[in-house]
Amino acid sequence: MIKTETLRKKRSGPVLFSEYKQGEGVKKALELGRENILFELKSSGLKGRGGAGFPTATKWMLTAASNSDKKFIVCNADEGEPGTFKDRVLLLEYPELVFDGMIIAGYTIGAKNGILYLRGEYEYMLKSLEDYLESLRMDNLLGENIFAGKNFTFDITIRLGSGAYVCGEETALIESLEGYRGEPRNRPPYPVNTGFLGHPTVVNNVETLASVPHILIKGGDWFRTHGTDKSTGSKLFSISGDCKKPGVYELPWGTSINELLNLVEAKNTKAVQVGGASGICLPKSQFNRVLGYEDAATGGSIMIFNESRNMLKILKNFMEFFVEESCGQCTPCRIGNIKLLEGVEKIEKDDFTFSYINNLKELGRTMQAASKCGLGQSSPNSFISILDNFKDEIFGAKRKGEKNV
Repeated sequence: MIKTETLRKKRSGPVLFSEYKQGEGVKKALELGRENILFELKSSGLKGRGGAGFPTATKWMLTAASNSDKKFIVCNADEGEPGTFKDRVLLLEYPELVFDGMIIAGYTIGAKNGILYLRGEYEYMLKSLEDYLESLRMDNLLGENIFAGKNFTFDITIRLGSGAYVCGEETALIESLEGYRGEPRNRPPYPVNTGFLGHPTVVNNVETLASVPHILIKGGDWFRTHGTDKSTGSKLFSISGDCKKPGVYELPWGTSINELLNLVEAKNTKAVQVGGASGICLPKSQFNRVLGYEDAATGGSIMIFNESRNMLKILKNFMEFFVEESCGQCTPCRIGNIKLLEGVEKIEKDDFTFSYINNLKELGRTMQAASKCGLGQSSPNSFISILDNFKDEIFGAKRKGEKNV
């Protein structure tokens, strides 16, 4: 069930989940022209909704500036972060927003082809998405010469991934699209210069593209009236765990953890994991923090844990996931995640020293700095934040009298 709320912003009412008719955003884009589209996007302050938060207008401008005769738009629908399911909702219930966003992106940067890279576990929705695209082609809304007099041709294909978490990283995704093992590339060059098949490529998250039609219709300044100065607009949150009303919520950036917990009727909450397994785990003392790029940033996953949950077991579950999903290409991630998991297992057996634990935290910080892609850079987040914020529960009596833990 989809729920739309705005809790503390300058204007009320949903952004993404507001009324929209297929094709309206594309029609507006053609009226505005490429330069004005980029102006509205820049004015809106829209940042990537997949978690990285890179300015969308900048990515489009860099690709549009290339004089290459072949460019691509790739929609990243590899929603693999544990606890995230918002993109699935958009694809199933709001495909017109996603695909119109891709068409607008293609027109803006001069691309003739778009690819939706669909998570392997979402194969069940493949037919419905292909049927939708075919209906657009039948109605002359996609494919050859869809907009007479605009010299614009654009078509979209869907490619199915194989369920690798690392393919959520844009260069690993491109490697997968090209038929190779999904592993991150060295950067530079960046996809905006050298992407799919060596051509300039824009890779955007599902939610990012779905935001574009609304921005063009209502204006970039309107979008900025939602959210905060540094985190503009609204955000979709996948809220799960120990609460009465889990689901996908549209909330303005700047909403506090406490406000979110009240909204979903969470009781006796011990911890909130912001950003999925790769995010940070906040204790009660930090529930006044706000969701936004300037504070608690997230791609959308919010997991709620009540007082009955064992935080060490939660941490072990996360670290087992990262050991399994690491592509193994770079040493900090390949070896580091194994060492962090070994540390959790030693804590379970009460077979550790605090000097050893502190060394593991330092290893985690090294992984954050030295890993090749976002997997290894973010996988230590849970390890460090859970051990720091739940010391008494995890270390218990052994911590008494010890220092520097």
